[in-house]
Amino acid sequence: MKTIRFIILFAVALGQAALGHAELRAGIAVRVVTPEPLLPVSGGVGPSNPVTQKKGDLTVRALVLENGGTRVAFVSTDFLGFPAVLGDRVRRQVKTIPAGHILIGATHTHSAPDCYGFPNGKGGTDADLGYLDFVCNKAAEAINEAVAGLQSASLRIATGKANGKIAYNYYAPKLYDPRCNVMQAVGRDGKPFATLVNYAIHPEVLGSSRGILSPDMVGPLYDRIAAGGGGTGIFMNGAQGGMVTADVRGPDGKDVQTWDECRRIGHLLADEALRIISGSDVQKSLKISCTWTDVTLPVDSPMLLAIMKMSPLQLAKPDEKTITTRVNLVHVGDAQILTIPGEALPNIGYYLKRKMTGRHNFLFGLTNDALGYILTKEDWNSFERYDYVTRTSLGESTAEILIRESLRLVNETPAE
Repeated sequence: MKTIRFIILFAVALGQAALGHAELRAGIAVRVVTPEPLLPVSGGVGPSNPVTQKKGDLTVRALVLENGGTRVAFVSTDFLGFPAVLGDRVRRQVKTIPAGHILIGATHTHSAPDCYGFPNGKGGTDADLGYLDFVCNKAAEAINEAVAGLQSASLRIATGKANGKIAYNYYAPKLYDPRCNVMQAVGRDGKPFATLVNYAIHPEVLGSSRGILSPDMVGPLYDRIAAGGGGTGIFMNGAQGGMVTADVRGPDGKDVQTWDECRRIGHLLADEALRIISGSDVQKSLKISCTWTDVTLPVDSPMLLAIMKMSPLQLAKPDEKTITTRVNLVHVGDAQILTIPGEALPNIGYYLKRKMTGRHNFLFGLTNDALGYILTKEDWNSFERYDYVTRTSLGESTAEILIRESLRLVNETPAE
């Protein structure tokens, strides 16, 4: 009996050890969501702008990671923002991953159709609701395909400064975060098959007024990652608010808003990301965890409250002056990922990264929701330069509440 009991206990111990060092698996999938025929594009609040051509295709991309019974999906969409009501439509179509483990962000291109339902000044909206349903279906397809294609993998994770003329702060040129976080999935054959790039930038080289539908510089970024041996790319934006934008300043001081400039910046960022990740250690046995908190924010901006209540997407409840959004915290090996449901100003991004506890701290901006600019109460409505970001912010207390709740999440689940 003692021998049998010993064998059973030994088997249980082996099983627990195997679970603790379970095999990492990863999968990635892409769906093209370029509208046919082309639709007007949105660069922000107000009517959309007509287009006559496209440069590159809009896509939705899903990277799924699995280890030790935990599965998480990172989803990137080529839009100005992807509100929670649309994200929830996607999540309802995915049965193999808990809804709280599906993080859906927007690249923030200003050259894609309206996903908010902004008023068009004619008593309606330019958002195409049928098209938005199509996008949600394709995003769910991408997640489900990524799950079906899960394969044994190891990860490389790295952080470094992205050098060169990529981004700058339109309000104060040097006030931006040049750090680029990179996560790369490597197959058993030693070849990368997915590369996630996390960097803070407005992809608005072309903008919304040039008659072009486009993923902007993110499209060439993906092309370059593939050409450079990084496999399929996926881009998650960072704390790019107020106004961390693509550095398109020409020698004459005028902005260069061309597809060639999109290619220059996208290729340069891809090259820098691949340089940063090259030579980093491969992590074959790592732990994944995912948690979240729901945060309720007051909506003090009459303009944003009216937009959210009038939107055919019903972005806010008609009888309330608050909105509830989700903040995720994900651990992947020695990396920590925190989501921001809007466009946080760079000082907020720096502060959050400084208080996070991972070796590599990723901020996924415009993820799980798209609630406008997020600036501290000290900056809110304080400077003439910040008039626009104040008007398109939920309110004075937004950042304070989000920072408090985000860091509570970090402190309750520190990196190991």
